[in-house]
Amino acid sequence: MKKTIHFLLIGLVLAAMAACGESSQVKSNISGRAGELVVIYDMPLWDTTFINEVKSIIAPTYPALPQREPIFDIVSIQSSSFRHTFKIHRNLVFMQITPDTIPARIVVKHDIWAIPQTVVHVNASSREELLAMLRQEQVRFINIMEHAERERVISNSKRYEAKDLRDVVNQRFGGSPYFPNGYRLRKKTDNFVWIDYEIQRGQLGVFVYKYPYKDTTTLQLENIIARRNEILKQEVPGAFENTYMTTTSFLPPISRNVLYNKRHFVETRGLWEVENDFMGGPFISHSFFMPDGKEIIVLEAYVYNPRSEKRNLLRQVESIIFSFEWEENQ
Repeated sequence: MKKTIHFLLIGLVLAAMAACGESSQVKSNISGRAGELVVIYDMPLWDTTFINEVKSIIAPTYPALPQREPIFDIVSIQSSSFRHTFKIHRNLVFMQITPDTIPARIVVKHDIWAIPQTVVHVNASSREELLAMLRQEQVRFINIMEHAERERVISNSKRYEAKDLRDVVNQRFGGSPYFPNGYRLRKKTDNFVWIDYEIQRGQLGVFVYKYPYKDTTTLQLENIIARRNEILKQEVPGAFENTYMTTTSFLPPISRNVLYNKRHFVETRGLWEVENDFMGGPFISHSFFMPDGKEIIVLEAYVYNPRSEKRNLLRQVESIIFSFEWEENQ
């Protein structure tokens, strides 16, 4: 009798441990390179023409770079090849044809097989409907994947933060992005802060500056660029006499209005160069009102990485300025 009770107790303990193990199973960290999507196709969709058409929609050219780079790198596989190696990838996109799918739709899920993972299901009743829906939803799809990539960088910036840099910016502007360890303070004045990070063959950097709001034309593209050129000429000199950072006229800047994390701003993308020198690269800036409405604050991210790809580096430093918070919300 005692032996029977003893074995029953052991059995109950083991069962409880097994149940606990199942419920508390830890998911893997994501795999894959930044900016990479694994696209999984049902077998009926597996042909080169269709796959290339999908790529042209979901991975167009990244805007305002000095050389052509796609917004995302695409890895295409058949659904029969979708095994563990791919299951823990950072970004998964399933292209699926189901005849009774009405209407065609994009469904987004998170952290199914790994963390932090984004999984997108694109469902339609035919090839033609799937392509038509992707074209119609192209901006939304790209925003979903850009947001996923950005939030991973912001999360790491907060986890491994150089808090002293945020304090410097807070003191001057009443708010700040989150800077990860490795970034350094390059310059500070009352209205301008320059923070950068050295890479193997170049540099990533962030400017934060402010200037008075004049009227409704202040946030028009030409005036944003004029102010940018004026301030950077004064604050960001080059290596030689009469050299300074400015905006190139080779590729005209572009802008759009953005709402992100309850913050409205004008996003400007373009190329910078050093006047009377041979340095240059891409930049992106956010221009928006200070809380009192009397001044404009600008957050700017730039990349210098000559003769190399720049997309992932720009996305990395761009994510820093997206992390901006007013001091009262930090």
